[in-house]
Amino acid sequence: MKYSRPRGTQDILPPDIHIWRYVEGVFEATFERYGYEPIRTPIFESTDVFLRSVGENTDIVSKEMYTFADRGGRSITLRPENTAAVIRAYLENGLHRKGGTTRLSYIGPMFRYDRPQAGRYRQFHQVGSEVIGSLNPIFDVETIDVVMTALEALGFDDLVVKLNSVGCAECRKPYTELLRTELERLRDRLCEDCDERAMKNPMRVFDCKRCVDVKGDLPPISEHLCEGCAKHFAQVKSYLEAIDRHFEMDPRLVRGLDYYTRTTFEIIHSGLGAQNALCGGGRYDDLVAQCGGPPTPAVGFSAGIERIISVLPEESTAVATSGSGVDFYLICLDEESSARALQAARVLRAFGRIEIDASMRSLKKQLRNAERRGAAVTLIVENELPDRIKWKDMTKREQFEVDDDRLLEFAEAKLAGKRVGDE
Repeated sequence: MKYSRPRGTQDILPPDIHIWRYVEGVFEATFERYGYEPIRTPIFESTDVFLRSVGENTDIVSKEMYTFADRGGRSITLRPENTAAVIRAYLENGLHRKGGTTRLSYIGPMFRYDRPQAGRYRQFHQVGSEVIGSLNPIFDVETIDVVMTALEALGFDDLVVKLNSVGCAECRKPYTELLRTELERLRDRLCEDCDERAMKNPMRVFDCKRCVDVKGDLPPISEHLCEGCAKHFAQVKSYLEAIDRHFEMDPRLVRGLDYYTRTTFEIIHSGLGAQNALCGGGRYDDLVAQCGGPPTPAVGFSAGIERIISVLPEESTAVATSGSGVDFYLICLDEESSARALQAARVLRAFGRIEIDASMRSLKKQLRNAERRGAAVTLIVENELPDRIKWKDMTKREQFEVDDDRLLEFAEAKLAGKRVGDE
């Protein structure tokens, strides 16, 4: 091979693409039921969009972003996540001037230069939602409920919601000083990255996968919340209980982005091993202001589609791929019949999916391929029957000969008149 795909990327081929479309469709239908509007943003943004929002001391910004200068000398970054881009679009297009609460959802590719491993790619795909414009904890709970509803519709029944509050600027300032003091005492046990984080951004230590034993000796922020954050978190837990959404407290859950405030959560699936978070999210009440807009609270989540598909229940995979074939398989046995085959295909597309086989291989080989494609009906067009088409029911093993000009009438009768788009 002269060329191969870049490391950390993948080609999504049939029949896997049908699984992707199924998963995306379930999320899109769920968003619609909850009143979310879809949004699409560019896959690259000004680098400053992510520096200001994600945080310069996060691993994403310091190690993982794909950043380059365009021909105009501007610093451009392939989006490593989508919340910052959505907030930029929200402000630039004046959505904040409409007042009230804005619900947005998205699906698309993201890019991070990370070590490729199972379920983790350098080009990966996220689905997510954002609720912008309200501090009400009801939207924290709705966000968790949205993603859980979609995952349950995909067949997951063994998920755990991990919950925490990371406070706000008021309670985080004294807590950060306390954390620096504690980390200084434990400095000889920190990894090289956390040794640097301890002074610059100490809460990032909780996000480290290597300093697990150290985290257990640090004071959790949930014990140092201000009155407002404590009240907000109590309401979140109360509302989750009111709708029977079980959760587990994780006082050291901080997520990997600096913009989070108050509620943070992850949804855990045991099938993912050590990196067991299927998705996550939380509140980010300061991000809109950081991006140049008015003070505007918000909350959202994102989920990796690759991760979801890697542990998708077998019954959902079967449903997703069951419709990957065709309804009709049209066999053309000679070139002289090509025009008739095209005419027949146009008639039958009103009733379902049809594939024309113009390979001119033997009838036996083409029938075998019709079975592989899952066709319910195979039609045979050949010059020996200049005005008639063979209709072969692959399920009942029945065969008929139909006049070319009566194909529509015959199809309506055999298929009870049902056409594509009919209820």
